[in-house]
Amino acid sequence: MDSRLADLLRQFELERLEVNLCRGESRDVGSPQVFGGQVLGQALMAAYATVEDQDVHSLHAYFLRRGDFNSPIVYEVDRARDGRSFSSRRVVAIQHGEQIFNLAASFQDRQTGFDHQLPMPDVPPPEALPESDSPPLEVINQLPEKLQRIFQKKRAFEFRSVEPTDYLHPRKLAPRQHVWLRAVGPLPDDDRLHRCLLAYVSDYSLLDTALRPHGTAWHAADLVMASIDHAMWFHRPPRVDQWLLYSMDSPSASGARGFSRGTMHARDGTLVASTAQEGLIRLIKPPG
Repeated sequence: MDSRLADLLRQFELERLEVNLCRGESRDVGSPQVFGGQVLGQALMAAYATVEDQDVHSLHAYFLRRGDFNSPIVYEVDRARDGRSFSSRRVVAIQHGEQIFNLAASFQDRQTGFDHQLPMPDVPPPEALPESDSPPLEVINQLPEKLQRIFQKKRAFEFRSVEPTDYLHPRKLAPRQHVWLRAVGPLPDDDRLHRCLLAYVSDYSLLDTALRPHGTAWHAADLVMASIDHAMWFHRPPRVDQWLLYSMDSPSASGARGFSRGTMHARDGTLVASTAQEGLIRLIKPPG
């Protein structure tokens, strides 16, 4: 297995401390804080540890404080309800004695019923697009040092953007983007793992979509960005080691907050998940 993917899977092997208590490791992804998708995915895995024979169908989460990647995160699970068809869990992520994140997730027995979906957007296939994990080296060398550090970190997912970002000269664009993504190698046939990793990777690019109409990018020196909340609905079983199209748009930005939403389609057009996120996008006034 690819070393990057093996390391990511180790992050989802939570240490069981007590019946409803787990502990997870963090990784330095180049940013000052823990990657939000990591906390989201680990919290979902902690909830899954208390559920039998059910699939997560929705989650709603709030990011409360920045996580410290130098210290482990403790996840406390509240078994809110176990019903005939549905189970509900609440998870609190704790670090240095404070809550940094909380999550509510709902699980359901596998059932059949009405079935429909909107079609996948018509975009070029991933093979027709260049890799967009990071800009070319000549571009990276012109970026701020903190941004160079992020791009120097090797990811366990590969990305191919239909509308790539111009990091040196961002321009005003429509508030939407499409990104093909998949894990860098094959993964075990574990639906629980694929759903947790889908939550992990769903945090990439989503909030950035709210910046596109404003001619700026997330690394701008006069901008502070942070996820506030994240919601996700799982419609059908995903495979994150096969190409998924992440289609994102941003209906609104106001009050120093941006709102984005997304859909994830498998290569064959199957809609596997939907997402929504609101985040802080605050402009910093220059001194003086």
